[in-house]
Amino acid sequence: MATEQQQASISCKILMFPWLAFGHISSFLQLAKKLSDRGFYFYICSTPINLDSIKNKINQNYSSSIQLVDLHLPNSPQLPPSLHTTNGLPPHLMSTLKNALIDANPDLCKIIASIKPDLIIYDLHQPWTEALASRHNIPAVSFSTMNAVSFAYVMHMFMNPGIEFPFKAIHLSDFEQARFLEQLESAKNDASAKDPELQGSKGFFNSTFIVRSSREIEGKYVDYLSEILKSKVIPVCPVISLNNNDQGQGNKDEDEIIQWLDKKSHRSSVFVSFGSEYFLNMQEIEEIAIGLELSNVNFIWVLRFPKGEDTKIEEVLPEGFLDRVKTKGRIVHGWAPQARILGHPSIGGFVSHCGWNSVMESIQIGVPIIAMPMNLDQPFNARLVVEIGVGIEVGRDENGKLKRERIGEVIKEVAIGKKGEKLRKTAKDLGQKLRDREKQDFDELAATLKQLCV
Repeated sequence: MATEQQQASISCKILMFPWLAFGHISSFLQLAKKLSDRGFYFYICSTPINLDSIKNKINQNYSSSIQLVDLHLPNSPQLPPSLHTTNGLPPHLMSTLKNALIDANPDLCKIIASIKPDLIIYDLHQPWTEALASRHNIPAVSFSTMNAVSFAYVMHMFMNPGIEFPFKAIHLSDFEQARFLEQLESAKNDASAKDPELQGSKGFFNSTFIVRSSREIEGKYVDYLSEILKSKVIPVCPVISLNNNDQGQGNKDEDEIIQWLDKKSHRSSVFVSFGSEYFLNMQEIEEIAIGLELSNVNFIWVLRFPKGEDTKIEEVLPEGFLDRVKTKGRIVHGWAPQARILGHPSIGGFVSHCGWNSVMESIQIGVPIIAMPMNLDQPFNARLVVEIGVGIEVGRDENGKLKRERIGEVIKEVAIGKKGEKLRKTAKDLGQKLRDREKQDFDELAATLKQLCV
């Protein structure tokens, strides 16, 4: 807890309520760190297993201004505490997890009553939090961990169905559009038939929104989003740190990966990762594997499988693949230190699903992106990556399938080709602009939040 002197300088107590995903809670933590330096005290409320993912990232500098608060979901044989997170969650249990979080509202109300925060910052995925805050006469602000263009596209489709999105660079193919509309309908239904008060359309129309982005990347999309919402939209982009003391201490496995990269020549390798929530199917694994082989570049590839599945890596890869690439490739099961790897001088490109956190990390570090979006907001992010000149997207066939030849071509072009040099320079220049603008954006956000706390 804060000392008496620190408490005296604290102008606002903020309760944070992120969605149960590592990418979300880590973004909330980054936000808390930047704002705690400006006179705020934070309580980050989530399930114990989700909080465990950030405990080692709160070093002594922040232990007196950031406190973690356990939120316990109702007991369920189908959803034990180890699955109270999207990290490794089997896809068929996603709706169960969403409903369990809503069922935990009584516990959340007790936490709000106990802490008595001056302000609640809640995840855009939980718009019903606005109603809970209102019951306690507490102002609330929504934080979107997805970018402005994705948020704007979703709101445009909600409010202007049938009207084309006004920015030509951001488009969906037929199969992506069909999947997007299906996901949009599912999100509406999940908003909760269980309790009409929690449906939360009100939560989409509060006065202030925070978006994890920057005007340097998305200025026109921030303006359009503000126009649609008729609300103030404040983009902020926490600059990441490659310092182990800030990221959390490395371990033996991490060090072995870095040592492996140390033996590779400058910009000769790519990092391959599709995030913590998407699980590649067998066809995708095969096409990516052969594509990597065809590219003839070194690679580190993170492969993940749902919790509870006893899947062996050698069983899902093409026959003989591991032997053929044993000197050029390394397969990592589960997790790897992404920022450390991207910052290594041997890395020439990032084969990414284009989750927004991954895109922002890659830009800040100055690594060009080989974009392979899979679902959710990722197609929008991939189109933005291409528009701003920091990556190339791997095109799919008319059925939406990845093809090994194209994968190999794009990896080679970005990692070791001339086009990659131009993309790399653009990414580095943008990364510097983000660093230069960070203080200004967070000062603006801090001033706005302090007004709401009064």
